[in-house]
Amino acid sequence: MTQISAENCWPSRCRRVSAWLCAALCWYGVALAEDKPVVQPIPFSHKRHHGAALDCLDCHTGAKSQADAGLPSAQKCMFCHVSIRTDSPSVRQIAAAAKSATPIRWVRVYRLPDFVFFSHSSHAKAGVDCANCHGPVAEREVLAAEASTKMARCVECHRERRASTECALCHQLGN
Repeated sequence: MTQISAENCWPSRCRRVSAWLCAALCWYGVALAEDKPVVQPIPFSHKRHHGAALDCLDCHTGAKSQADAGLPSAQKCMFCHVSIRTDSPSVRQIAAAAKSATPIRWVRVYRLPDFVFFSHSSHAKAGVDCANCHGPVAEREVLAAEASTKMARCVECHRERRASTECALCHQLGN
């Protein structure tokens, strides 16, 4: 009896067609990010924080050393807000979350398909500015997806920087 696997279940022609379809969707883009401002559970201004001389990596510390940039905990926010704008309703919400150790459920602005791997740390180490992939976040009161996350844009940037465009760099192949 033949064991069922992806190789003998799907004719090779179907596997080739699905690979081409997947590549076309990646190249021309699968819209997973909203280009409208995203409403967050607590109003947050990147513009105000940037104006206070905070750098992206001050709050998104994972971008230096991890694939995921991460979001700051309410406790981290309170390092500054223990004495800054303590009368603000937003800061009070953050303080309450910090006190109860409840994570703030921030809404993602950018989302890549599951089959795409993106490492913030490798881009940070290569000197890629955050705004290159995320747009002018430091100028925004409210965020929206402004920069393209389509494969064509990524490949263009890799070519400009003479970085690898090997498929396996960003896509898990097989499995």
